[in-house]
Amino acid sequence: MLFRSPAWFEPYLGLEQAASIIRSYEVGFVPGLLQTADYARAVARLADGVSEAQVEQRVTLRMHRQQVLHRPNPVHLWVVIDETALRRPIGGRTVMLEQVDHLIRMSRLGHVTVQVMPFSAGGHAAAGGQVTMLRFAEEQLPDVVYSEQLHSAIYLNKPAETDHYWNVLNRVATEALPPDESVHTLRRLADLI
Repeated sequence: MLFRSPAWFEPYLGLEQAASIIRSYEVGFVPGLLQTADYARAVARLADGVSEAQVEQRVTLRMHRQQVLHRPNPVHLWVVIDETALRRPIGGRTVMLEQVDHLIRMSRLGHVTVQVMPFSAGGHAAAGGQVTMLRFAEEQLPDVVYSEQLHSAIYLNKPAETDHYWNVLNRVATEALPPDESVHTLRRLADLI
Protein backbone atom coordinates (compact mmCIF):
# COMPACT_ATOMS: atom_id res chain seq x y z
CA MET A 1 0.00 0.00 0.00
CA LEU A 2 1.43 3.38 -1.03
CA PHE A 3 1.59 6.24 1.42
CA ARG A 4 -0.92 8.96 0.79
CA SER A 5 -1.09 12.05 2.97
CA PRO A 6 -4.10 11.96 5.27
CA ALA A 7 -7.04 14.05 4.06
CA TRP A 8 -6.63 16.39 7.05
CA PHE A 9 -3.01 17.14 6.03
CA GLU A 10 -3.64 17.83 2.33
CA PRO A 11 -4.82 21.45 2.84
CA TYR A 12 -1.65 22.19 4.81
CA LEU A 13 0.57 21.16 1.90
CA GLY A 14 -0.98 23.80 -0.35
CA LEU A 15 -0.95 26.45 2.38
CA GLU A 16 2.72 25.80 3.11
CA GLN A 17 3.64 26.23 -0.57
CA ALA A 18 1.67 29.51 -0.80
CA ALA A 19 2.86 31.08 2.47
CA SER A 20 5.31 33.96 2.58
CA ILE A 21 5.92 33.59 6.34
CA ILE A 22 5.72 30.43 8.45
CA ARG A 23 6.13 30.71 12.20
CA SER A 24 5.99 27.78 14.57
CA TYR A 25 6.62 26.49 18.03
CA GLU A 26 7.56 22.80 18.24
CA VAL A 27 7.68 20.69 21.38
CA GLY A 28 8.37 17.07 20.41
CA PHE A 29 10.23 17.19 17.11
CA VAL A 30 12.40 19.37 14.95
CA PRO A 31 10.06 21.21 12.53
CA GLY A 32 9.48 19.26 9.32
CA LEU A 33 10.94 21.97 7.07
CA LEU A 34 14.24 21.70 8.96
CA GLN A 35 14.50 17.93 9.31
CA THR A 36 17.29 15.94 7.71
CA ALA A 37 16.27 12.87 5.73
CA ASP A 38 17.57 10.50 8.41
CA TYR A 39 15.76 12.36 11.19
CA ALA A 40 12.55 12.43 9.12
CA ARG A 41 12.96 8.69 8.52
CA ALA A 42 13.32 8.04 12.26
CA VAL A 43 10.21 10.15 12.97
CA ALA A 44 8.20 8.33 10.28
CA ARG A 45 9.15 4.97 11.79
CA LEU A 46 7.49 5.98 15.07
CA ALA A 47 4.03 5.60 13.50
CA ASP A 48 2.20 2.31 14.01
CA GLY A 49 1.91 -0.05 11.07
CA VAL A 50 4.05 1.90 8.61
CA SER A 51 6.03 -0.12 6.08
CA GLU A 52 9.54 0.83 5.00
CA ALA A 53 8.13 1.82 1.60
CA GLN A 54 5.69 4.18 3.33
CA VAL A 55 8.48 5.57 5.50
CA GLU A 56 10.49 6.38 2.37
CA GLN A 57 7.47 8.01 0.72
CA ARG A 58 6.95 10.20 3.81
CA VAL A 59 10.61 11.18 3.78
CA THR A 60 10.42 12.02 0.06
CA LEU A 61 7.39 14.22 0.69
CA ARG A 62 9.10 15.95 3.62
CA MET A 63 12.23 16.65 1.55
CA HIS A 64 10.09 17.94 -1.34
CA ARG A 65 8.26 20.30 1.02
CA GLN A 66 11.59 21.84 2.03
CA GLN A 67 11.97 23.33 -1.45
CA VAL A 68 10.01 26.35 -0.16
CA LEU A 69 13.23 27.32 1.64
CA HIS A 70 15.36 27.13 -1.49
CA ARG A 71 13.21 28.66 -4.21
CA PRO A 72 14.06 32.09 -5.71
CA ASN A 73 11.59 33.86 -3.37
CA PRO A 74 11.82 31.61 -0.31
CA VAL A 75 9.37 31.52 2.56
CA HIS A 76 10.58 33.24 5.72
CA LEU A 77 10.66 30.50 8.36
CA TRP A 78 10.79 31.48 12.03
CA VAL A 79 10.76 28.54 14.46
CA VAL A 80 11.09 28.17 18.19
CA ILE A 81 12.08 24.64 19.14
CA ASP A 82 11.59 23.45 22.68
CA GLU A 83 14.72 22.01 24.27
CA THR A 84 12.73 18.78 24.76
CA ALA A 85 12.80 18.10 21.01
CA LEU A 86 16.55 18.69 20.88
CA ARG A 87 17.38 16.42 23.79
CA ARG A 88 15.31 13.47 22.61
CA PRO A 89 17.70 11.36 20.46
CA ILE A 90 15.30 10.51 17.64
CA GLY A 91 17.14 8.05 15.41
CA GLY A 92 20.13 7.79 17.76
CA ARG A 93 23.22 9.86 18.41
CA THR A 94 24.56 10.10 14.85
CA VAL A 95 21.20 11.14 13.41
CA MET A 96 20.74 13.79 16.12
CA LEU A 97 24.25 15.20 15.66
CA GLU A 98 23.60 15.53 11.94
CA GLN A 99 20.21 17.11 12.68
CA VAL A 100 21.67 19.70 15.08
CA ASP A 101 24.42 20.56 12.57
CA HIS A 102 21.74 21.00 9.92
CA LEU A 103 19.77 23.36 12.18
CA ILE A 104 22.90 25.47 12.68
CA ARG A 105 23.56 25.61 8.93
CA MET A 106 19.95 26.49 8.14
CA SER A 107 19.93 29.23 10.79
CA ARG A 108 22.64 31.00 8.78
CA LEU A 109 20.20 31.58 5.92
CA GLY A 110 18.80 35.11 5.99
CA HIS A 111 15.22 33.88 5.72
CA VAL A 112 15.41 31.21 8.45
CA THR A 113 15.30 32.09 12.14
CA VAL A 114 15.85 29.31 14.68
CA GLN A 115 15.39 29.87 18.39
CA VAL A 116 15.59 27.44 21.28
CA MET A 117 13.14 27.52 24.19
CA PRO A 118 15.36 26.33 27.04
CA PHE A 119 14.11 24.38 30.04
CA SER A 120 15.31 27.30 32.17
CA ALA A 121 12.55 29.49 30.69
CA GLY A 122 10.01 27.55 32.76
CA GLY A 123 6.41 27.97 31.67
CA HIS A 124 5.68 30.11 28.61
CA ALA A 125 2.91 31.35 26.36
CA ALA A 126 2.82 28.25 24.08
CA ALA A 127 3.29 25.62 26.77
CA GLY A 128 0.08 23.96 25.54
CA GLY A 129 1.78 22.44 22.51
CA GLN A 130 2.83 22.69 18.90
CA VAL A 131 1.42 25.45 16.72
CA THR A 132 2.20 26.73 13.21
CA MET A 133 1.01 29.97 11.69
CA LEU A 134 1.07 30.71 7.98
CA ARG A 135 0.91 34.24 6.58
CA PHE A 136 0.43 35.02 2.91
CA ALA A 137 1.68 37.89 0.73
CA GLU A 138 -1.80 38.40 -0.72
CA GLU A 139 -3.64 40.68 1.69
CA GLN A 140 -7.03 39.16 0.92
CA LEU A 141 -5.89 35.77 2.22
CA PRO A 142 -6.31 35.39 5.99
CA ASP A 143 -3.58 34.01 8.22
CA VAL A 144 -4.01 30.33 9.04
CA VAL A 145 -3.14 28.63 12.31
CA TYR A 146 -2.41 24.91 12.03
CA SER A 147 -2.20 22.59 14.99
CA GLU A 148 -1.55 18.91 14.35
CA GLN A 149 -2.90 16.13 16.53
CA LEU A 150 -2.13 12.40 16.30
CA HIS A 151 -4.73 11.67 13.61
CA SER A 152 -6.17 15.06 12.75
CA ALA A 153 -5.43 18.76 12.59
CA ILE A 154 -7.09 22.01 13.49
CA TYR A 155 -7.15 24.91 11.02
CA LEU A 156 -8.13 28.36 12.29
CA ASN A 157 -8.46 31.45 10.08
CA LYS A 158 -10.74 33.90 11.88
CA PRO A 159 -8.86 37.09 12.84
CA ALA A 160 -9.83 36.80 16.52
CA GLU A 161 -8.19 33.35 16.62
CA THR A 162 -5.17 34.07 14.42
CA ASP A 163 -4.40 37.38 16.15
CA HIS A 164 -4.27 35.53 19.47
CA TYR A 165 -1.80 32.96 18.09
CA TRP A 166 0.31 35.68 16.43
CA ASN A 167 0.63 37.32 19.85
CA VAL A 168 1.46 33.98 21.48
CA LEU A 169 4.19 33.33 18.90
CA ASN A 170 5.56 36.85 19.48
CA ARG A 171 5.69 36.19 23.21
CA VAL A 172 7.36 32.81 22.68
CA ALA A 173 9.98 34.44 20.45
CA THR A 174 10.81 36.95 23.18
CA GLU A 175 10.84 34.25 25.89
CA ALA A 176 13.13 31.93 23.88
CA LEU A 177 16.85 32.40 23.50
CA PRO A 178 17.80 34.95 20.83
CA PRO A 179 19.00 33.40 17.53
CA ASP A 180 22.73 33.84 18.27
CA GLU A 181 22.41 32.31 21.74
CA SER A 182 20.28 29.54 20.25
CA VAL A 183 23.15 28.55 17.94
CA HIS A 184 25.48 28.38 20.95
CA THR A 185 22.92 26.26 22.79
CA LEU A 186 22.58 23.94 19.78
CA ARG A 187 26.35 23.44 19.79
CA ARG A 188 26.30 22.76 23.54
CA LEU A 189 23.42 20.30 23.19
CA ALA A 190 25.30 18.48 20.42
CA ASP A 191 28.09 17.81 22.95
CA LEU A 192 25.53 16.23 25.30
CA ILE A 193 23.98 13.89 22.73
